Amino acid sequence: MRLTQDAPAKINLGLHVLRQRPDGYHDIDTVLHRIDWADTIAATPAEGLSLTCSDPSLPTDKDNLCLQAAHRLADAFDVATGAALHLEKRVPYAAGLGSGSSDAAATLRLLTRLWDVGASLEALREIGATIGADVPFFLQDAPAARATGRGDTLSPLSNDGGSYRLPFPLLLAVPSVAVSTPWAYTQVTPAATDRPDLQRVVCSNDLPHWREALANDFEAPVMAAKPSVSAVRAALQDTDAAYVSLSGSGSAVYGLFREPAAAQAAQDALRDSDTVDVQSHLMPAARPQQ
Repeated sequence: MRLTQDAPAKINLGLHVLRQRPDGYHDIDTVLHRIDWADTIAATPAEGLSLTCSDPSLPTDKDNLCLQAAHRLADAFDVATGAALHLEKRVPYAAGLGSGSSDAAATLRLLTRLWDVGASLEALREIGATIGADVPFFLQDAPAARATGRGDTLSPLSNDGGSYRLPFPLLLAVPSVAVSTPWAYTQVTPAATDRPDLQRVVCSNDLPHWREALANDFEAPVMAAKPSVSAVRAALQDTDAAYVSLSGSGSAVYGLFREPAAAQAAQDALRDSDTVDVQSHLMPAARPQQ
């Protein structure tokens, strides 16, 4: 028996670093939105727990979040059997897309099926939160949520009576540079006052208002320290993108467009550019809710 589970990436629609916490982490305010660029986790029954990966640069030992998730699920539910895991890696890591956390969440979902573990969503969230702050988001069904606290206190976004889905074509561009999240936090001065309501801004779907009010606190320091990220952002701004932003702490930058043709033209321009080296992924706008 072989089971598989997709592990979608996310973008941040705005990101405020509010304050440093006594535990050394930071309180943040952000809107997380799942996108359709995804890794895939596969599992087959085995005597022990092991992991292989299509990307040879990634560790496949205890440092990998998939294996951490597998061991913690097995420990929590006294699972005696094992699993041979394989990670098909497509989403760039250390890019602000949450792919490691999503891989861990997908592993939890996958192994509850393989091992027939009767784990509630709340139990999986508790396990996931010990692995990474974004893991609980990837365990929920809602495509978008406001994340506060460390990023693991979630309020699913709704708009017009249904789950919020991004209504604009999105072009994601990832330069070949990694950005360390711990380093990025050292570059930001937290600020908790006079911050706009991110949920209200996002649900307005007003792109001129987004340009004025939807900010990512990591953007300025990352652009200053990483010329390749700054070059990608500049390249997207030179297209017909109506809104451009860093995702998470970077290095991924995305542009939102009013028309699919403009998004496709922007992707073509990035691919033909001699000044930027990126991996790009184009996603259509969500279909209107019925």
